[in-house]
Amino acid sequence: MKNAKLALIYDFDKTLSPKDMQEFHYIRSLGYEDPADFWKECDAFSKKHNCDGILSYMYLMVMKNRDLTRKQLIEEGKYIELYRGVSTWFGRINEYGKKHHIDVEHYVISSGLTDIIKGTSIADEFKKIYACTYAYDSNGKVLWPSRVVNYTMKTQYLFRINKGVLTETNDEDLNSSTPETEKYIPITNMIYFGDGSTDVPSMKVVQQNGGVTVAVFGDGSQAKAEQLYADKRANFVVKADYSKGSKVEKIVQGIIDSLETRNKLEDYR
Repeated sequence: MKNAKLALIYDFDKTLSPKDMQEFHYIRSLGYEDPADFWKECDAFSKKHNCDGILSYMYLMVMKNRDLTRKQLIEEGKYIELYRGVSTWFGRINEYGKKHHIDVEHYVISSGLTDIIKGTSIADEFKKIYACTYAYDSNGKVLWPSRVVNYTMKTQYLFRINKGVLTETNDEDLNSSTPETEKYIPITNMIYFGDGSTDVPSMKVVQQNGGVTVAVFGDGSQAKAEQLYADKRANFVVKADYSKGSKVEKIVQGIIDSLETRNKLEDYR
């Protein structure tokens, strides 16, 4: 029996980590005592200029620090805190998958910043990180936003994973017709983890195509996650605890078990 592939796809902020990645250190380094004040400025800028909210925060991050560099952003990653169990989650799930003839791959699709995520302790666990990026000059200083991942843009990357067209600039192969039997990872073999309304478009795509969606909640955000379930956006609602024996681990193990069974049955066709 040939191993099947399973993609675990995560939002990052408030899904793997308890708050927005800029709030751990960067915003405070700009002189803000309360990170909420920075986000209020972003919102005001968006409304004044009719600007995408993600572009607004990327702009203000640079305007508040004209010397911002890629190195500095990567350094910000070391300040990121993770939910319980995340640091060992990937190894445990990968090992369980191997025992059941499933090759598990992990991806991030986030409206946060790629280079901050690359500076975290778990960056190497992901086959690909899809998030916002800047272009840099020869000294590594920020020039301009080069890629923006907003709420609906996230869905593009589901199809890149689906087809195995992982390079962001390869639009030709992404948009070409590909038979279902040649897809790299069928959407039915995807699990999407998210925490709020920004994940709704991706959850909808995954659900409508037979995949599984999981709404994750931390302190004070359970109602939001339960609303995703009530609105039929999420198949499961779980506390953001990725430790051994947790509810989310049991759910993923159950999906791996069912995928193994389905894979075995295909051998009888």
